Amino acid sequence: MRLGVLDVGSNTVHLLVVDAHPGARPLPAHSHKTELRLAQLLDEGGAIGSDGVDRLVAVIHEALRAAEDKGVEDLLPFATSAVREAGNADDVLARVRAETGVELQVLSGEEEARLTFLAARRWFGWSAGKLLVLDIGGGSLEIAYGIDEEPDAAVSLPLGAGRLTAAWLPGDPPGPEDVRALRRHVRAEIARTVGEFSRFGTPDHVVATSKTFKQLARLAGAPRSTEGLYVQRELKRESLESWVPRLSGMTNDERSELPGVSDGRAGQLLAGALVAEGAMDLFDVERLEICPWALREGVILRRLDHMDPA
Repeated sequence: MRLGVLDVGSNTVHLLVVDAHPGARPLPAHSHKTELRLAQLLDEGGAIGSDGVDRLVAVIHEALRAAEDKGVEDLLPFATSAVREAGNADDVLARVRAETGVELQVLSGEEEARLTFLAARRWFGWSAGKLLVLDIGGGSLEIAYGIDEEPDAAVSLPLGAGRLTAAWLPGDPPGPEDVRALRRHVRAEIARTVGEFSRFGTPDHVVATSKTFKQLARLAGAPRSTEGLYVQRELKRESLESWVPRLSGMTNDERSELPGVSDGRAGQLLAGALVAEGAMDLFDVERLEICPWALREGVILRRLDHMDPA
């Protein structure tokens, strides 16, 4: 059957269409993505303003038309941290439901981490052993660890690249003091969680998902996306540490000229790099591998697991 996943994230609204059957690997058929940046549309009270909700409703209508055009039989709509943490989340969800007919499922941070872990486990298989999975989104950082399909530990921290950029890095390029303050904040937040994971022992394989990690790996020399899903891509801490000071001295326009960095993500790249560097350092990770699958694939896999094979 043809499934569609509608992901209302902190940066983008992304419709992923796949051909999916129980027991088989989902095959991508279509991708429809719109940058909305909900995490940056919050007012001083933490609510999504009326203009932001208008844009969200319009973008969901576009995604629904794309899903219909591509023959989607079952749509799985969900929202993450930007909607979850909005002060008027209930009102936003009610308006989306009333004007589009879409009932957005709001995932908790822990659910995000667990579903992303499931996707990574299915991608790498049981032979990968104990996995540590890191995911940097627009609004949050998810960390999960385990040896089975359900992680032994899973946390979500308010360390998304978009959120941190808006709150901590006002300049272009940002001032050195702002960068240092953000670095301290990121590391203090991550350090509080390290003990929850270290008691399970050293992971056999460290995996990262998300656009931020993919861009950082590309800067460090990883193959282009055009070379295919199955080409191994990794990020070494040493390479990342050399890039952070360079990124901190660049303007958004200069970062957008770097390999693999889009105009829309250039402004968030430094904050994402500081989070990635802090996580790799505090968890003592020398290198990690980029996983092509992430939260959207985890949602699909969980749906397939509950389908009748017949």
